[in-house]
Amino acid sequence: MTTTSEPGLESFADPVADLDERAVKRSRVMSILDRTGHDSLLLTTNTAMTWYLGGSRLHISLAGDPIAILLVDRERDHLVTFNNEADRLMREELPADVVVHPVPWHGSLHDVAGRLAPSRPLEEASVRRELREARQSLLPVETEQYAELNREVAGALTDVLSAVRPHTAERDVAAQLAARVIAMGAEPLVLLCNGRERSAFRHPLPTAAPLGRRAMAVVCARRKGMVANVTRWVRFEGSTAAERDAEARIAAVEADILAATVPGARLDGIFETIRSSYEVHGFGADQWRLHHQGGPAGYAGRDPRVTASTGDPVVLNQAFTWNPSGPGVKIEDTVLLTPEGIRVLSVDERWPTVEVNGLMRPVTLEV
Repeated sequence: MTTTSEPGLESFADPVADLDERAVKRSRVMSILDRTGHDSLLLTTNTAMTWYLGGSRLHISLAGDPIAILLVDRERDHLVTFNNEADRLMREELPADVVVHPVPWHGSLHDVAGRLAPSRPLEEASVRRELREARQSLLPVETEQYAELNREVAGALTDVLSAVRPHTAERDVAAQLAARVIAMGAEPLVLLCNGRERSAFRHPLPTAAPLGRRAMAVVCARRKGMVANVTRWVRFEGSTAAERDAEARIAAVEADILAATVPGARLDGIFETIRSSYEVHGFGADQWRLHHQGGPAGYAGRDPRVTASTGDPVVLNQAFTWNPSGPGVKIEDTVLLTPEGIRVLSVDERWPTVEVNGLMRPVTLEV
């Protein structure tokens, strides 16, 4: 790794860097430059940069902007970052061949990147869809890392929800999940929990309320740039017939979605399947309006959220997180589309499951 200023910043190679991964991703970006007739591309979002750099962490605050921008030209990759970040990034985060350009902490990243570009660089926003397509099909190293993260997140949910009781506060559930996510070297991007009295909320930020007899927990955790998304339910004192019926019907909706997730399908076509499936399975024609339905996953929680106007094609080795939901029910796992079909990544063998359309799907844990 090279730096263009500030003597004393040493060069350290990432011992786990995958050169094949770097080469493939760089080739995909070069193809975008070739098609658009540009000599360089300026990447500015966490999603694009962490994908391209193999999971490098370029944030400080999870709620803040990245602390670097990346200029990819036909010769090399230039990371422009603040002087108080450069040493750590070089030592701990970046591939060895990235050229680092430190900027005073009060300086402008974009001004420096502009001076480095041989001509006006292509802006990331102008090729947003092309970049999504470039990261759709996960490489083997990415698949392995992603599957491991999803297994660990699923295991954390099993550990925590197996030990909770009706009097446990929602915030205590979230705190325990956060501790496990951080301990696995990941970042808790989303932690949701609702007890029985708040089950009407689709995105329930945890409160001090007790769980009561039934609860949901959601974890979205990021490691090496990739985000695992998992929802689980726990119940005390047994189930009612209405609960079992609703849970079976939402699993049937998900089965329809997964069956439509095949190579060559388009996301807008899958969205039509989602809308019709809710009505077929007794949730009504407008249920899809009450919560987003998920979509491709990987380097963003959803990449993108599916709508009637997202025409992206589905490809092999692409990850998805669909999350159909209804009143008091939701199902959500991260899956991978393989040549053999759908492979569920967020699996913990200790969690109870039932077979739905040939896949083992999670049911509510009875404690």
